[in-house]
Formats: sequence, C-alpha cells, structure tokens
Amino acid sequence: MANLHTTIRARAPLRLGLAGGGTDLSPYCDQFGGAVLNTTIDRFAYAFISPRDDGKVVFRAKDLAREEVLEAAPQLPQASLLLHRGVYERLVRDHNAGRAISATITTTVDAPMGSGLGSSSALVVALVDAFRVLFGAPLGQYDVAHLAFEIERLDLGLAGGKQDQYAAAFGGTNFIEFLARDRVIVNPLRVSDSARNEFESSLVICFSGRSRDATVIIEQQTAGIVDHSTRAIAAMDRLKADAIEMKNALLAGDIPAMARILDDSWKAKKLTAPGISTDRIEQLYEIAFANGALAGKVSGAGGGGFLMFLVYPEDRRGLLEALDAAGGHAEPVKFAERGCETWQVRR
Repeated sequence: MANLHTTIRARAPLRLGLAGGGTDLSPYCDQFGGAVLNTTIDRFAYAFISPRDDGKVVFRAKDLAREEVLEAAPQLPQASLLLHRGVYERLVRDHNAGRAISATITTTVDAPMGSGLGSSSALVVALVDAFRVLFGAPLGQYDVAHLAFEIERLDLGLAGGKQDQYAAAFGGTNFIEFLARDRVIVNPLRVSDSARNEFESSLVICFSGRSRDATVIIEQQTAGIVDHSTRAIAAMDRLKADAIEMKNALLAGDIPAMARILDDSWKAKKLTAPGISTDRIEQLYEIAFANGALAGKVSGAGGGGFLMFLVYPEDRRGLLEALDAAGGHAEPVKFAERGCETWQVRR
C-alpha cells in the first residue's frame, strides 16, 4: 500500500458512442448479443488517493464542489457521494481483507454530470484503477472494467449499460461485443492515420445546455425488451447492424457513409424510448443542418447532454460558430488512444 507521502493519480478517458449504443443494455445483450462502436476522446475523469494518518476518510468531488469527512470504516452508508463510496467499500472488501483505510479520495471530471460521454463510468474506472495500485490488486483491463460495471450497476443499482466502463479502461477506438453470461469482447480497431485524421477533422461536439438523468430513458428501453416489444427489439437490432456498418465505414475513412449510418442510427434510437430527443435538441439539429452538418446524434442515452455532428472539414468552423451563436457550447475534439492510466507522485 502507498505510504503517507505518496499520492496515487488515475485518469480515464470519456467516450463518444458512434453506433450500437443501447444494445449493451440487459436484457437485450443477454438474449440477442449487443455490439457497440465507440472511441475515447481528450476529456478525462480523474481520481486521486492520498493516504492519511488521522482515521478519517475524506471524499471530494471538485467538479461538484462537494466534500464529505467520515470516520474510516469498511462500510460508509452515510456517504452521499455514491461513486466514491461504492468503489471504496468494494475494493476495501475484496482487495484489503475488509480493513478500512484512512485516505483523501478526490475526483474531478472534464464534462458536466449527465453529459452522455460516459463520465460517471469513466470516473468509477479511474477510482477502481487508483485503488488497484493502492492495494497492489492483480487486475487487468477486463477486470477493472467488469468490476467498475458491477459496482455501478449491481452494488449501487444505477441504471445503464456496459460500454462506458470498457471504453474507459481500454481507450482508443473499439468495436465491443456484449454476449450472454457477462461475456465481453473488446476488439481494438486499427484505424489508418488518414482515416482517423479525416474523422477527427469532421467531428463537432455540442453541449445542449441541459444535463439529463438517463435513468428513465434506460428503464423504458429495458422495459421494451422485457415486454418483447417488437418495435423496441427491431430498433435495437437496427442499432446493432449500424455498429457493424459504421465500423467498416470508419476503417475506410468514408465520412459520407458514416454520416448515412449516423442518421439511420439516430432515427432508430428515437424509436427505443420516448424522451430521447427534446425541443432543444431538435432546434440545435435544425441549426446544424442549415450550417453544413451531414448527420448527428445524441451521445449517450439521450434527453440532453452532448450532441455529435459530422461535417466536411471545410465547413467545420462555420458549424461551430452557428451552434455557439444559438447558445450551444460547440467544440472540436481529439481522440485519446490510451485507456485508464495510473501513476504515483510524492507529496
């Protein structure tokens, strides 16, 4: 375990869901198998652990301006920063023989809550990986991602799928398959420099100005599968097929083909649950298409958060300016090739 003079730092990248999002939800992926194409971007979730000697556990979420000071114990039911608490309790139980530790656990994220960029899961991955180093736990990337998934979805009961944890742990551009009995296969894509450069230069993300709680949308999507709604299942099947097509278009660097698939995916996604689009989202779409956008979709479950648009590189600046003028916060984005990274510094 790290000594009192060492701080462990971890950072995990956020992701853009390019196609197939929603097919990583149970029970669809358990019954039919899911497939998602995503890529990590230069926005990160950070976790820092600094051991203490005063018998306290301090949870700090800098981006939320929240702090909790607690007496060190193996379980901290009074803690309201759920992600900090969930990781602390599980890792202390499984990898420190249930012995409490005294530490300051600080986090911050480069995107607002409910961004649709997988920020909550990236934060859990960063926390798990920092604790992995603290305790010397023998966990590989698959282990870290699966443990983060279990903490979020099972221990804490938070709604959502599986893609975000694996994207954050592995990094890069991945075609990820979700199969029965919790089997996950991460297929890293070897995208050529020219294809990656063309895609990166064609991409705009725009915060719609409203964070959203995805729980209701995810519960409606799940209910559609549980109830064997033919419409919901057909929409999910379409999203999965789009992920395979999008992978091929990306490898070929074919932006017009990617735009066609993105547009098809957005239409299919809106069929999986009500509330995925909003008046504000539709307004930004209209502005984007009037200013050169080829296609777009919401990143994440929907209802708000970040939108992503494809545009010819020559037209990107005009699109950014038009979205900003409409009150959106638009920006270009670069891809992050590496997954979660953890290091130690002396204080």
